[in-house]
Amino acid sequence: MARRRPPPFHARVAAAVFLLLLLTPAPTSQLGLGAAIAAWIHGSPPAPPSPSTDDDTATASSSGAPASSPRSQEYAALQALKAAVTEDPNGALSSWQGANVCAYKGVYCSAPPDGAAAAAAGALSTVVAGIDLNRANLRGTLPDAMSLLAHLTFLHLNSNRLGGAVPDTLRDLQYLTELDLSNNLFSGPFPSSTLLIPSLVYLDLRFNAFSGEVPPEVFAKELDAVFLNDNQFEGQIPDTLWGSPATVITLANNHFTGAVPAAYEFGAGGGGRVREVLFLNNNLTGCVPEALGFLPSIEVLDLSYNALSGHVPGTLSCLSGIEVLNLAHNQLTGELPDLLCDLRRITNLSVSFNFFSGISQRCDRQLGSRGVFDFVGNCVPGRDMQRPQPECDEFPGEGGLSCLHIPGARPAGCDGGGGGGVTIGVGVGVGVGGLPFGLPGAAAGGVVTVTVP
Repeated sequence: MARRRPPPFHARVAAAVFLLLLLTPAPTSQLGLGAAIAAWIHGSPPAPPSPSTDDDTATASSSGAPASSPRSQEYAALQALKAAVTEDPNGALSSWQGANVCAYKGVYCSAPPDGAAAAAAGALSTVVAGIDLNRANLRGTLPDAMSLLAHLTFLHLNSNRLGGAVPDTLRDLQYLTELDLSNNLFSGPFPSSTLLIPSLVYLDLRFNAFSGEVPPEVFAKELDAVFLNDNQFEGQIPDTLWGSPATVITLANNHFTGAVPAAYEFGAGGGGRVREVLFLNNNLTGCVPEALGFLPSIEVLDLSYNALSGHVPGTLSCLSGIEVLNLAHNQLTGELPDLLCDLRRITNLSVSFNFFSGISQRCDRQLGSRGVFDFVGNCVPGRDMQRPQPECDEFPGEGGLSCLHIPGARPAGCDGGGGGGVTIGVGVGVGVGGLPFGLPGAAAGGVVTVTVP
């Protein structure tokens, strides 16, 4: 296993601020992740109906509601959660007493989600719709009885000390749209039960101890945000990654290996909502895929702190909306394509601590003067703050024919013209769509042209 590398010390302010916001489990952030997600994620929810006047609870309590009634099931679930908490130093659950569950601190009640839910809720005019116990410093586990909260729409438990496995019974929460378990002590394999929650659109598992492989179904689910960073996930990143409808995907600070998934299903003018993808600080190898340049909406792409090799593809110059492109701390070689320096919206372009042998004056003029270009720690002759020459001489080189790219004009497919496909120059031996690709008799180092429909 490759030795873990420290976080970057050289990053520019713009990238540092962004990564700090995204990779830190900020408890009161609002991410603006689309209409499908509630206006708030980690902070206080919209004002619910006043819990202190819950006539349904009072009636159920005074009439001795049967154990199977909706309100008594909610009561049983919340009391099971309270019993599963072994430490509550701040007294967050001290109000969780009595039958009036809507008066419990951190529990939010509202009308049932829809007509069918109202029928299922019996005579209740309000149901437990959400739980927000962020930053409560609770130690314990999640009980199976959470599934009794049949109308729960959000469950926010970030920044606690909850551990163990995520219960499989969460799959029964058919109205749950937001699940935030970040910054806890959960462990075990990826909680696949979360993928069976039919209404889920926001999943945050950051800063836990989940391990094993990430199932391909994660990126096939209709999620608007996928936060998996700072766990112990390993294995290859599923090829389904680029089919995800999510706008933000964070995979940083895990133990992923293998290649960066190619994005060949995205042609010019193709789909794809992803705006921000973080691969940093894993053990990824191989090339930077050419087809990453055809992701139509990408704004932040961070591949730093891996072991990627070969040349940087000129297709990245197609990323007209890119603001942060971080390729630092890899094993990239060759000359940096001039076309990357034409990216107009770029606020941070870092290629530092690679083995680049050439960076043009054009990049200095267009980006260096703006303070957004970082190329220290390379092998560029005559430049300051480069690697020692013996270190550059000892580096093995180009990383194989599959990573060679021929510099040239901006790819024709960038603007979406010409028959709806993307023409990509592919080095001999490149795998396209997971299949080996080669041409008999092709000269060493030759390049073939592949049209991607």
